[in-house]
Amino acid sequence: MALEQLKSQIGGFLKANREQAFTAQNMADGLRINSAAAYQEVVNAMHALVRDGEAIETDGQFSYNVNAGYVIGEYRANDKGFGFVKYDSELPDFFINPENTLQAMQGDTVRVSTVKPAPAPDRGPEGKVEEILTHAFERVVGTFSLGSEAKGMIGEIKLSDKKAMGFKVLVSGDGLTPNDGQIVVAEVSRFPDKIHPRELVAAVTETLGYKDEPGMDILQIVYAKKVPSEFPQAVLDDATKIPVDVPESDWAGREDLTEQTLVTIDGADTKDIDDAVVAWKLDNGNYHLGVHIADVSHYVTEGSTIDAEAYTRGTSVYLTDRVIPMLPRNISNGIASLNPNVVRLAMSAEMEINPEGRVVNHRLHTSVIKSHARMTYDAVNKILEGDVFVQEEYAQLTPMFKVMGELHEILYNMRKQRGAIEFDAPEAQIIVDGEGKAIDIKLRERGTAERMIESFMLAANETVAEHFDKLEVPFLYRIHETPDEERAKSFFEFAKALGHPVYGDPSKVTPGMLQQLMADVAGDPAEQMISTMMLRAMKQAKYSPDPVGHFGLGASYYTHFTSPIRRYPDLTVHRLIKWYQSHGYGVEAQAKYADKLGQIGEDTSTRERRAIDTERDVDALKKAEYMLDKVGLEFDGVVNSALKFGLFISLENTVEGLVHISNLTDDHYEYDESHAALIGRSKHRIFQIGQKVRVKVLRVNKEERTVDFILVDPESAPTTDIRVASKTNGKFGKGRNREERRKNERRGKSEGPRQRRGNLDAKQGQKRDAKRNF
Repeated sequence: MALEQLKSQIGGFLKANREQAFTAQNMADGLRINSAAAYQEVVNAMHALVRDGEAIETDGQFSYNVNAGYVIGEYRANDKGFGFVKYDSELPDFFINPENTLQAMQGDTVRVSTVKPAPAPDRGPEGKVEEILTHAFERVVGTFSLGSEAKGMIGEIKLSDKKAMGFKVLVSGDGLTPNDGQIVVAEVSRFPDKIHPRELVAAVTETLGYKDEPGMDILQIVYAKKVPSEFPQAVLDDATKIPVDVPESDWAGREDLTEQTLVTIDGADTKDIDDAVVAWKLDNGNYHLGVHIADVSHYVTEGSTIDAEAYTRGTSVYLTDRVIPMLPRNISNGIASLNPNVVRLAMSAEMEINPEGRVVNHRLHTSVIKSHARMTYDAVNKILEGDVFVQEEYAQLTPMFKVMGELHEILYNMRKQRGAIEFDAPEAQIIVDGEGKAIDIKLRERGTAERMIESFMLAANETVAEHFDKLEVPFLYRIHETPDEERAKSFFEFAKALGHPVYGDPSKVTPGMLQQLMADVAGDPAEQMISTMMLRAMKQAKYSPDPVGHFGLGASYYTHFTSPIRRYPDLTVHRLIKWYQSHGYGVEAQAKYADKLGQIGEDTSTRERRAIDTERDVDALKKAEYMLDKVGLEFDGVVNSALKFGLFISLENTVEGLVHISNLTDDHYEYDESHAALIGRSKHRIFQIGQKVRVKVLRVNKEERTVDFILVDPESAPTTDIRVASKTNGKFGKGRNREERRKNERRGKSEGPRQRRGNLDAKQGQKRDAKRNF
């Protein structure tokens, strides 16, 4: 049955029975559906209704959404009083006039009605906030100052969250009374209203320490982002009951692979080791690749206190000087970590791969393993580079590493041929002293060993995903959807304007089309501009039960199987593998997880984004701290973004700062959207993504995590014949008649890229974390 027909039937039934809730099995029974494939269609239809806002899912039960007809979304505030509501990743946001915001704050979840329909496909409708469903700032974190002019208040809190720094927080006497200068956590009792539009009232519930204490700056961000950082005592107590060694009784039903020469390859400071690999050449010319992953699900059982806490966390969070783990450390660094020369339980994906990089045979099973060596990326890179001293040190393993290097090249070329897009952004390592203060920033180098392990993990993830997709059973996938047509069209127009057209239909964009574009611009001054804008045109990867594939990797099948110590989706995938192997693939077996996977996908995707935001905020904080004593110094940088209000500049060490348009004093600059550039009205200098610049540090604000630059030599910027449209002067400037404008327009469309770009000389600059996004 077609998806839309199923949605219509089920949606009508839920609406007619709006007071009740139903499981997917209830619905399948009512529709007299018995086959596994048809049951999965019912599940997909019900989740589609939830995504469309017509149904609500709670604990695996679906009911009619009484808010149907309204839009539920996230409010995004503007300093000028108006706002926007993001409710769909593909549709333009609602615009909210100042009088219709209901004093919503940044990040609030709101219910919106339509005031005016969208005036154009690329512009959103105007809306009105009817209700604030959840407040983003129910709990606030900041620095307490004693005393307040407001009646009945004991003090005020200066917030640490940039999105709410403009609000005054009054502290009532209903909670704790902190000391002046302490960092506090407070629960909000009164939110902004018409009488107090920029004011909150809160009661202090917890004190974290004093502002200048080591580590307190990061801890503020952790609390502000609501990242769980302390394990409940019940979880710690249950974790201590887990054995420190693998008893022989746990070997039952598992393959003994302890004699295979498995090794782990990680960074030197890694403590939670969750993957071991082995490879050898087969007699038929193919390769055996074994990817063996820590069997965390054996210790973290479904429904346990440890499991509930892991689900709440969703992922480990990696910060500058600490890790907030998903699991207690005696699990993540102990019994589940594949430490060398000790027996460990594993989930194994064993693959036979031919010389073209295709997996021709595979097996998924539980196992008992023993890592024969704890290798580092540095050591393996030296072996692969031919360092005879390191090769002699690991003489017994060196032949295997050479085979692994061959296999990696095969897998890499296979991905390249199918159109996988490479995003190799520079990654910074912030060095801190004993008190947590940033003292240096170094770029991490990714050698062959890092890429090799990445190739092996990708192969395992794809193999597992394909295995279960072909079985047509409920499963959890890592998906990266095709860019929507409007974004793709805008990007295609941008690339064409730079003289590098994308060949193909933007409504049917493929990874190969974009990969070909990047091959065409390799080494060209436009490479960085096009690479950055292409990344921005893409959607964000997420977890979902819908097997739509992974666009960026050019993969038809993809999941996350390889990191269950630090990611809850991987832990879920391990449970699914075990469940189906033990209970078969029939309708009854499918029913256990079918109704849960959609919610697991949504929740873990949300918690992944929370972790990414936290990591980025901490990085920005520490980078600003590093730049504090560099005010007045000059640096080479690259334009990372050109926007209406200025230029974001990335330095070679990945520090990013803003050249505000008010500091571009050599001309009046206007923004040209089609070229993503700022262009001077009189002198026609142009600034675009990827352009080299020399900047001076103007000011640094650690609390706001900002760095401001000024250009040292704006006159060295290239000039352009592009003329920016003006609100008062027409499309091509004041004083030109219609015929002159037409000539300029024709010239603007036909001139070569070299003329328009001038002497732009792009270099590889900082990109967003594409690897984490995938």
